[in-house]
Amino acid sequence: MQIRQANQSDYPELRNIFLSSRQQYFHWADQDSMTLEDFDKQTADEYIILAEDDGRILGFSSLYLPDDFIHLLFVHPEVSGQGVGKELLSASIEKMNRPARLKCVSENHKALKFYEKNGWKKVVEEEKDGEKYWVMEY
Repeated sequence: MQIRQANQSDYPELRNIFLSSRQQYFHWADQDSMTLEDFDKQTADEYIILAEDDGRILGFSSLYLPDDFIHLLFVHPEVSGQGVGKELLSASIEKMNRPARLKCVSENHKALKFYEKNGWKKVVEEEKDGEKYWVMEY
């Protein structure tokens, strides 16, 4: 598996991974409002790294470097649980200063467990637009 910076030619597949992952795992969200274009809106001005194997993109992480903040980390549903997320998380941490931060939706129990298992600590639970999330630090 290789980790590298994403480029524009990767965006079609990154959009698909972002959409399919959210549709499969975000049971609390409105599925009908999710679109491929959400990726571009949510990653504007961010540094994006991806994991690939034999030319196939397996997942990505989107970082807002001025705040040492992991905004998004998504793995293709077909390779979930195979270490891709851990590799992306490690590469993301290497790119940032400490403390690094992220927010995780409180309903996303699988992701919260993943982050805690990889050394992240819950700092405070906040709420925005009726959705609760944990601010976490590394």
